[in-house]
Amino acid sequence: MRLTLLSLLPIAAAAPGNMLQHAVKPVYWLLAGDSTTAPAGGWGDAFLSTTVAKDSSGHNYGHSGATTKSFRAGGDWQNVISDVGTYKKDYRVYVTIQFGHNDQKPTSGVTLTDYKTNLGNFASEVTAAGGVPILVTPLTRRSFNSTTKRVIENLSNETAITIAVATEKKAHFIDLNKASTDYVNAIGENAITPYNLNGTDRTHLSDWGGVVFARIVSDLLVEKYPSEFEEVTRKNATLSATIKAGKPA
Repeated sequence: MRLTLLSLLPIAAAAPGNMLQHAVKPVYWLLAGDSTTAPAGGWGDAFLSTTVAKDSSGHNYGHSGATTKSFRAGGDWQNVISDVGTYKKDYRVYVTIQFGHNDQKPTSGVTLTDYKTNLGNFASEVTAAGGVPILVTPLTRRSFNSTTKRVIENLSNETAITIAVATEKKAHFIDLNKASTDYVNAIGENAITPYNLNGTDRTHLSDWGGVVFARIVSDLLVEKYPSEFEEVTRKNATLSATIKAGKPA
C-alpha cells in the first residue's frame, strides 16, 4: 500500500508529544527537616531508597533537633539551596520542608509567628534558586489519649500554619499530619510498636516505620500531583493498599 504525504501527517504531529513524554527529567529530592525526616529515626532515607524511581535521586538533610531557626543558622539550609543550583540543570529539583516538632518547644526560641515567617522564607528561596518547594505538615506523634483511645493531636498549630504558608505562597504541600494521624488511629495503639524507634519511642521511626510512613508521603504526592510524580515513583501496591485500608503493615 502506498502512503500519501497527508496520511503521514497525524503520525508526524503525534511524535513530538510522545518524545516529550519520555524525555521528562528525573527528580532530585532534597529533604529538609527535623529528626522525623532525618536518617535513623525519620521517613527520609526510606523515601529515597524505596519510593524514588530509577534515574531519580536525592539527599536527606534532615537532622535531630532541627528547628526552622537552627536549620538555617547551622548551615544546613545553605547546603540545600546550593544543591538546588547544582542539580537543576539535569533534574527537576524538589525540596520537602517539614518542621514543627522542635519549633514548638518552649526552649526553641521560635514563636508561631517566627515559624510561619521561616517556612515562608524557605519556600521563597527554593523557588528563587530554581527548585520547587513542597511544604509538609509534621508527622504525627503516636501517643494516645487513654480515655478516647485516639491520637493526641499536639501539632495542630504547626499543621495549620504550614498549610497557610503553602496557600499564601501558592506552593505545593501535602498534609502528612492528617494522613499519619488517620492511619495511626485506624490501626490503634496496640499495633504501633513495630513503627516505634527502639519499640518505645512514639515520635521517631524504626526502619520499618520509615518505610511505611515514607510510602504515605509518596502516595500523597502522587495522588495530589500525578503529572509530576507518577513517572518518577517506585510503586508498592500491596503496602499502599494496606495503608489505605487502615490495616497494620
